[in-house]
Amino acid sequence: MPRPLLMPSRSMVRRMFAGASVLATLAAGSAPARAQDVITKESAAALRASFVADLDTLHQKFLGLAQAFPQDKYSWRPMDGVRSVSDVLMLAAFEGYSFIPTSFGGKAADLGSREEAAKLRTLSDKTQVIEHLNKGFAHAKKELEALDPATLTGKRKVMNQDRSAADIVLFVGGDLHEHLGQLIAYARTNHIVPPWSK
Repeated sequence: MPRPLLMPSRSMVRRMFAGASVLATLAAGSAPARAQDVITKESAAALRASFVADLDTLHQKFLGLAQAFPQDKYSWRPMDGVRSVSDVLMLAAFEGYSFIPTSFGGKAADLGSREEAAKLRTLSDKTQVIEHLNKGFAHAKKELEALDPATLTGKRKVMNQDRSAADIVLFVGGDLHEHLGQLIAYARTNHIVPPWSK
């Protein structure tokens, strides 16, 4: 004998309809967004201002950690083949000197010859590292603020990929936040509390 069909209750139908609506919304949101490919000059200016504000925050956090680490920990690294504390800080400085501004169409800082720039990357003196950290972030901010927002409305080739300004913000910002997280882990491992979380 066949089983009788159960009719869903009214509340069950509502839940099923609500679930289908959420799935439809998520599916629509995951489709490629053409609006991201080209943005207006005004939107580009707002995006740049937001990114510059994030850079200020990142700068203060890198600086706080740079000051919190004692000089004798600047050469500390969790294992061979991994960046030391000073390596991570100088990487952040160099991203300000070059990677950040050039990704958006700005100019890299003049750090002399390749050999001179390579030598800077190996600095481990706390005072000098902090000086370059400040100069690197200041250079990036100056270059970004000097850019005409109209130049940010199209796509640029960054790391061999065509990227919109929004993509570049996520890519470059994500990289900096990753290195900040790395430095926070270094600090915690060495029983150093990040200044902003005391």
